[in-house]
Amino acid sequence: MAEINLLQPMHASTKRNYVQRVVEHDKAESATVARQWGRDYWDGDRRYGYGGYRYDGRWRPLAQTLIDRYGIKPGMSVLDVGCGKGYLLYEFTQLVPDLKIAGIDISDYGIANAKEEVRPHLTVGSAVELPFPDHSFDLVVSLGVLHNLPLEDVFRAVSEIERVGLGASKYLMVESFRNEREKANLLYWQLTCLSFHGPETWAWIYDKCGYRGDHGFIFFE
Repeated sequence: MAEINLLQPMHASTKRNYVQRVVEHDKAESATVARQWGRDYWDGDRRYGYGGYRYDGRWRPLAQTLIDRYGIKPGMSVLDVGCGKGYLLYEFTQLVPDLKIAGIDISDYGIANAKEEVRPHLTVGSAVELPFPDHSFDLVVSLGVLHNLPLEDVFRAVSEIERVGLGASKYLMVESFRNEREKANLLYWQLTCLSFHGPETWAWIYDKCGYRGDHGFIFFE
């Protein structure tokens, strides 16, 4: 199980005023709205989430990195747990012909407004109970999802991801912190997190679940 922080450069490219999110609006109200995972979270005001989550091609380099690392070839299968609007899966299909894809997300709005080309392959559902057979995907990815679950569901979701994947070809990413400054920034900025852990604790959770894939973090520097 290797730690590879593939998304940190993408995260760092956006500037954030951490304290402003706490003082400018009612943070508790914003978080309550965000956790409904509806239009406000995806395409509403920035205080509720993304502030407009639209396709812009930013996921293609990551898709290529994952393809290269895990040897994804035509005819193989990829699952995205917490796929949102399906942009990463779309990039996979553009880079690898005849790829079998599937995505699952808790958000009805996200799936309904997903990229048209991949929408038929997406399902509304929970990471804690994946509706797929054992060992049915050549690659399973889950980006920015597990920290939104309570600890008991984190264990269930990681175990489910391990169950449906083949071998060690899996990649998980969560928000985390390495020091008190990053922890404070994460607490200021987050709207949907329920599980706050440092890298060592996340690694311990993965080990307890028998997880054999790779993992990474986003840090709020």
